[in-house]
Amino acid sequence: MGPTVQQETVTHHGAPVVSDAPPTGNSSKRAPPPTRSQPPFPPPPPGSLAAAAATSPAAGMDCCRHVNPFRACSGLRGLGYLMVALVVAIAAVSYYAVVVYAWGPVLLAGGAAAAGAAAVLAAFHVVLAMILWCYFMVVFTDPGSVPENWRHDAEDSGDPSFSSSEEQGSAPRYCSRCQNGKPPRCHHCSVCNRCVLKMDHHCIWVVNCVGARNYKYFLLFLVYAFVETVLDTLVLLPNFIEFFQDDSKRSSSPGDIAILFIAFVLNLAFALSLLCFIGMHMSLVTSNTTSIEVYERKKAVSWKYDLGWRRNLEQVFGTKKLFWFVPLYSTEDLHNIPALRGLEFPTRPDAIV
Repeated sequence: MGPTVQQETVTHHGAPVVSDAPPTGNSSKRAPPPTRSQPPFPPPPPGSLAAAAATSPAAGMDCCRHVNPFRACSGLRGLGYLMVALVVAIAAVSYYAVVVYAWGPVLLAGGAAAAGAAAVLAAFHVVLAMILWCYFMVVFTDPGSVPENWRHDAEDSGDPSFSSSEEQGSAPRYCSRCQNGKPPRCHHCSVCNRCVLKMDHHCIWVVNCVGARNYKYFLLFLVYAFVETVLDTLVLLPNFIEFFQDDSKRSSSPGDIAILFIAFVLNLAFALSLLCFIGMHMSLVTSNTTSIEVYERKKAVSWKYDLGWRRNLEQVFGTKKLFWFVPLYSTEDLHNIPALRGLEFPTRPDAIV
């Protein structure tokens, strides 16, 4: 039988370390002296942040959990004001090129061409006025805010005629950031830092969200902007062709030629991009879908908000067709169509999600 070995516990800074004690009895060999393990780093001073994090590991995780990366989106509002200035600059360049440079002198010269110039300038100013009207309506109209302590009456009654795009469990019907209920088709905008009724997207070109109460104005702005850019491109085309002719045939200063070139290229580029954008939104309107709901609609067998293309148009433009082309609603439509207020939306009874 060999010597009996005891285990003793040695503490160092409160940390237990197990070492071998010297054997008892007669033995020719003695065990080495006990060794004490040293911590790799000295303990943090009491009361420091490091000590608090060490004593509570969950605290560090909670800090990371509360970091909101979407706070960086608030900087888009500053970029939006630059976009507004860019819109004004493009309008000013186009106005100078069409009115002052190209067709104004033709009108003032009189003759047979004056009638055509008058028609061009009249159409230009009418469409420009509609653009500005629709644009400022989009900018200054509230897209729709959720009333404080909002709650849908149909939630308790089980009314099947109204539904929510979030009732399938994909998102809660309560906004934890706004501390308020979420109506159907409502989403939280990280740029505006609030919930927006029937939110489509946040548009930096108008420094505002596009939602239930200004979506029609936004669509009209796109349409009139497209008409204006196409008109400018066509009426500036003869002068643009002259830009590539011989220097001897040019009758303008280099500055005017540069403005003409910039105006023509910008209007042509915007016309092409606006055409694609209008096509996308027309497909959304006729199916009663927002840009945010596109993915949700693809997952559904039949989209519950699709009431047919005619009623879908009325959900955005109203039933009075005379008001379809101006950024206004009739009092009757505002009273009879709940979707224009953004809190309630009729659904298909045969919809399959």
